This record gives sequence, C-alpha cells and structure tokens, in this order.
Amino acid sequence: MTNNARWLIAAKGHPAVSILLLACLIGAALASFAFPIARTLMAGGLADGQYWRLITPIFLHFGLMHLIFNCLWLAMLGARIERLYGSLHLVLLVFATGAVSNMIQYGWQGSGNFGGMSGVVYALLGYIWIKGRFVPQPLLQLPPGILGFMLVWLLVGMTGILEVVLGVGVANGAHVGGLLIGMLLGLVFGSIAAAKRS
Repeated sequence: MTNNARWLIAAKGHPAVSILLLACLIGAALASFAFPIARTLMAGGLADGQYWRLITPIFLHFGLMHLIFNCLWLAMLGARIERLYGSLHLVLLVFATGAVSNMIQYGWQGSGNFGGMSGVVYALLGYIWIKGRFVPQPLLQLPPGILGFMLVWLLVGMTGILEVVLGVGVANGAHVGGLLIGMLLGLVFGSIAAAKRS
C-alpha cells in the first residue's frame, strides 16, 4: 500500500480530524501570507458581535514548527476520540474547549494577538487522561511518557524560557485553561459513563 493510499484511508476514517487539520493549514497560510485577513480572526471584537473570534484563533498558526506540533497532537489525540465517540463528539469538544481556552488566553494576555490549536490539544489530553480513568478503553489509556512530556512542556512554557530561547510567545492561558476544561469534561462524561455501567 502506498503512502498516499494510507493517508486517504486515514482521512476517510477520521473526517473531523481531517477537516480540522485542513482548517489549520488554511489558517497558517492566512497568518503567513494574508495577515490582515488573519487579524480579523484573532480574539477580540466580541462587543461588536464578532462571535466567530471565540473559535477562529485555534486555526491560526505562526510558523512551521507551531503548525506541525499542534497538527501532530491534534491528529493523535483527536483520532482516538473520533474513533470512539464519533465525529460530532470531537467537533463539539474542539469548539467548546477552543472557545473556553481562547477566552482564558484573552483574559490572561489582555490582547487578541494569539493563535494556535494548543489550547484544544491540552483539552483533548486532559479529557482523555481523566475520562480514561473511568472508562476501560485502550484508546483512552495514554502512555505515561506522552502525558509526562506534555505536562513538563506546559511547565517549561510557563517559565518564559521558550520566549527567550526561541523568541516566540507561548499561549500559557490557553494551555492551562484547555487542560483544566478538558479534565473537567473528562470527569463529567467519565462519571456518567461509569454510572451507566454500574
């Protein structure tokens, strides 16, 4: 089987993840080549009724490494959720946690100049981590190394060292907020699932 055939099978098996990844690619292109358009997608403007800005920052990415890092984690974590619970479940989870993590980042930073899927990635991580403690599903059991790496990365980002060494801003509010809302949703839905089984 060729690599193209594998990609096509994976895309058909995970349509929500595929569409989200495509939206991230488009957002990265806008941020790189059409910044005035991307600016209208950043947080802020809610007082003027621009409610799409609650969600659209998750699709904006600034730089290739930012895009690759977030897309890989979205594909890995999102595919697990989509396979278990369906496309609609994943999309609702992404939009709900994206809106919450963006609002927290906006309040944390005080401006709308941010973007990226990492708040959602941390939410998916928290959701799988906590729900997996209630639901005995192999797809909800994360290898300890993955969880440990992401939590260490969260702490490293909060030290400010990445901003100094790499010269990039880190959306710490989105990361922390995403992780917490994901854990909360994992606790709620995990408790419900456990209650149904008993």
